[in-house]
Amino acid sequence: MKLSAKTILITGGASGIGLEAARQFLDLGAKVIVTGRNQQKLDTVKKLYPQLIAIRSDVANAGDAMLLFNRVKELGGIDILYNNAAVLVPPSNLGIANDKHAEAAAYEMEVNYLGVIRLNNLFLEMLQSRKDAAIINTTSILSQAPSLIEATYSSSKTALAFYTVSLREHLKIIGSNVKIFELIPPLVATEMTQDRNDKKISAEEMVKGLIDGLRKEHETIRVGDAKLFNLVNRFFPKIAFGLLNPKKTHQLLKN
Repeated sequence: MKLSAKTILITGGASGIGLEAARQFLDLGAKVIVTGRNQQKLDTVKKLYPQLIAIRSDVANAGDAMLLFNRVKELGGIDILYNNAAVLVPPSNLGIANDKHAEAAAYEMEVNYLGVIRLNNLFLEMLQSRKDAAIINTTSILSQAPSLIEATYSSSKTALAFYTVSLREHLKIIGSNVKIFELIPPLVATEMTQDRNDKKISAEEMVKGLIDGLRKEHETIRVGDAKLFNLVNRFFPKIAFGLLNPKKTHQLLKN
């Protein structure tokens, strides 16, 4: 897939992976629109990269989604929708049996799953009018095996992974030209994972892997350790589960 001269909308593009993706897409000659909830962050990003178009929008808010769609339409539309925005609510108590569990799960599902569906539904007709268009949904290795201390986040990404496959096959059946990519990153060094001591890759390396997968039109794009984890999970699922939930996690849950 050719990325130069494309117009790309990146949700959650004011920091982390989204911002790095915006930078690399700009370097390739793409026109990039980024969204985020924090206007201050968006203003900072705009100063760093004046060629970016920054729009404040919360993917969990249906009204914001419609306003974003109308604004993008005024700007001439997009060729690629990159659903990058996601939230992980740290558990107030470890495990899933606590009073705030349902509230956290609802928020994660609203952003990580329902928000993606909402934007895809809004932009699909626009994308179908383009010659070479795509949707990128970001799932996780936690959609393949769950984390015990991030159970609801894992569940939201699993829902998104199944939806992504279904959307891709549905569009193929009806003859749509819109390509559906699933991005499966490993643990990436971002603000979301700053408290984790596990092995991480940089956002720069992650986005390079994404761009390589898009160019080769790999429907499922696994980057870094996500490739090895997929093999381990396929043939040795108990080992894969153990990699995500080591003994130190078990001890934390007991305490």
